[in-house]
Amino acid sequence: MTGKELMELALKARERAYVPYSNYKVGAAVLGSDGKVFTGCNIENAAYSPTNCAERTAIFKAVSEGTTKFSSLAVVADSATPVTPCGVCRQVMAEFFDPHTTVYLGNLQGEMVETSLEKLLPGAFTSKDLNQEGRH
Repeated sequence: MTGKELMELALKARERAYVPYSNYKVGAAVLGSDGKVFTGCNIENAAYSPTNCAERTAIFKAVSEGTTKFSSLAVVADSATPVTPCGVCRQVMAEFFDPHTTVYLGNLQGEMVETSLEKLLPGAFTSKDLNQEGRH
């Protein structure tokens, strides 16, 4: 699947965003290594901290359906420049993505930037950083 095709799915997912507070709709689409695509949108909450970003919604949907390895992700929002994932989303991506996984960033003006998780989160904290000595 091309980046443009994945971005189109992210754009469609964006329309389902639940954003009564910010009115800032974000959509995402993640391509599993198995070829399955999962989409997500941001879902806000009046208490703010339970709000979930589009990227995490897509990734969590995939994981809940058994897909835990990914080829690429696209994220899009109405922003002046192609939108980037927040820090929390980058950390979730680091849990499931290879550092070289392609990430497409887009906006409603049709701009699209291709990058990678490694570029978005250099020096990511992963399970390799956990001290497993002495644990049962």
